[in-house]
Parts: sequence; structure tokens; C-alpha cells
Amino acid sequence: MEKPSNNRLLEVAKVFFRLGCIAFGGPAAHVAMMEDEIVTKRKWMDRQHFLDLMGATNLIPGPNSTEMTMHCGHERAGVPGLFVAGICFIFPAVVITGVFAWLYAEYGQLPEVESFIFGIKPAVLAIIAGAVLKLGKKALKGWELGVLGGLVLLASILGVNEILALLIAGIVGMIYFTASGGVTIKSFVTPIALWSISAITVTKVTALKVFWSFLKVGAVLYGSGYVLFAYLDAELVSNGLLTREALIDAVAIGQFTPGPVLSTATFIGYQMAGVGGAIAATAGIFLPSFLFVFILNPLVPKMRKSKSLRFFLDSVNIAAVAVMLGVLVEMGMDTLVGWRSLVILAIGLWATFGTKKVNVMWLVIGSALLGYLLNLI
Repeated sequence: MEKPSNNRLLEVAKVFFRLGCIAFGGPAAHVAMMEDEIVTKRKWMDRQHFLDLMGATNLIPGPNSTEMTMHCGHERAGVPGLFVAGICFIFPAVVITGVFAWLYAEYGQLPEVESFIFGIKPAVLAIIAGAVLKLGKKALKGWELGVLGGLVLLASILGVNEILALLIAGIVGMIYFTASGGVTIKSFVTPIALWSISAITVTKVTALKVFWSFLKVGAVLYGSGYVLFAYLDAELVSNGLLTREALIDAVAIGQFTPGPVLSTATFIGYQMAGVGGAIAATAGIFLPSFLFVFILNPLVPKMRKSKSLRFFLDSVNIAAVAVMLGVLVEMGMDTLVGWRSLVILAIGLWATFGTKKVNVMWLVIGSALLGYLLNLI
């Protein structure tokens, strides 16, 4: 007998709230946990359909693992399940990050706390470097994309707005590969519309400004959550709304929390405009994902057949990796000062790239403790 809809919603809520509490390790780890819980244990769908949904998340903006929770919730309990799954997965990380944001605002400048954060920053560089390498291997599918990525990296170093560079790269790449493949170009409307959205600005720094800034980023964010930091560097740091040091601290704090790394938006929003800013940033960064999944979930089979969308995504992916590399260099110049930071970076690189990789959570906790101990010397 079919379970009543409210029972299915409760089941979805329990599953994804629990996953939201224990999902450390980044998007790949999140998806692996979901596959085990949804496909192997609960059999809500077969493995092939799970793979189809994973493919769909790579064709739309937003954090892949969070969007997968929404797809799974939709499969189990329809549209209400989509929203329940997403909210329950996000909620634990947002609450924990909000607490960290308050503690940071109150005590972040105290020497005792600074020593821990000092230790985390070089480890974050190693984590992002690992993500750049993995994403780069996946994104580099030909010499043309390599050239495109190189041009975006150069533009980023020269100070071109990263979001603008990413969108232009996506459009140029789609035009080039579409022309080469003889495919129609009717899909150009989507990236052009997103480009138009990203060009709109609100000048006054209020909760509305915070919401709009994060909504723009959420609407064009492709790839893993680590790409977020390159986007925020362009949207907030370049416009003088946030210091790069605060952004690096936000990255560090974000590693402590389970669930989506995009919950870092809560931390940054709080630093910019208090509780109202935290709520506005959280709503802004995640709202596009709910809308995209709601609109596109029924269209998954057609989306997977769209060559034009794949061309756009391939171009944006390589551009995003290039931007991440540029931002990584800038972060390194700001962070690596003195032998202590170099020691922590070396250990972080060994933990990230060594034969026996260390879980991100333990790497961050260990680096925080090491930073504190080294500062006692």
C-alpha cells in the first residue's frame, strides 16, 4: 500500500535532516551518502535514474549536492518533497554557521581565537587547490577549452570581473562549439538572461543589497561549492563590500559545518548586515536552486540531450577553474606570511594530495589546533 503523502514528507524530512547533520567532506561525499541512503537502503529509485539526476545538476547553476537532495525529495514526495528535502538538508549547516558568525563577530579578534583561524587559512588553500586540480581534470576536455581557460585566467589576473568573464566564456564557448557542431543556437537566451540579471546592482549596503548580491551569485554559480569563493571575491571583495581576509575566514568557518558549503553565505551575510544580512544572504544564495530544480526536474531527459547546454556548461566549467586558480594565487599572497603558515600549508598539501587523503573535517580541525600550538612558540 502507498504511504500517505504526509508520511512520505516526514520520511523525506528525517532522511535529509540527518544527512544535513553528518554530511561532512564536500559535494562528492554528500552525493555518495545520498546514493547509499536513497538507492541502496531505501530504494526510492534505481541507480540509473539517480545517475540521470546527477547529470541534470551539472546542467543548471547551483550547488550540485544540495540540488540532488531536492531531486530525490521530488522523486519521493513530489513538489512538496523537493522543498522539504532541500530545506532540511540546508538547515543544520545554516544554524551552525550562524552561531559561528555571531562568535566570530564577538570574539574573532581575540588572540586565542585568531590563533585557531590562523591555522585554518593555509589548510583552506590546500583544500581549494585540491578542488582546482580535480575540477580542472574533469573540465579540460580539449585544447580549445584549455585556451579559453587560459584567457579567463589572464582576464582574472588583470582584474576583469570574474562573473562577467565566466558568462562571456560560456557564451563564446557555446557559440564556437555550436557552430563547429552544426547545432541550433536557440539556447542562447538562458545565459544572456543570467548575464542581464548579474549586471543589475543595488548601491546601498542593506539586507536588500546582501540578498541581491547573493541572489546574483546563486543564479550563475556553476560547479562545486568551492567555486563560490571565486564568485564572492568578484561580487563582494572587488566592490569593497567585504575584505579578502574576511572572505578567507568565511571559507575557514565554512569547513567546520556539515552540509552544503554554500551555508558560508550565512556567515558572510552576518558580517555585512547582522541577523538580517545572514537571513538575506542565505535566502539569496539558495533560492535559485529551488527554482531551477522545480522548473527543470520534469525536463531531465530533454536536458541531457541538449548539446548547446552542454557546450555552455563545458565552457563555464573550464572558466570557473581558471578563476578559482587566479583567486587561489591572490589568497595565497594574503595568507602565506611567515614560516608557521608555510608549515601548515605543507601539511595541508600532504593531507590533500597524499596517497592516504585526510577527511576535510579532520584536516581543518587539525590545522586549527596546529595553528594554536605554533603560535605558542
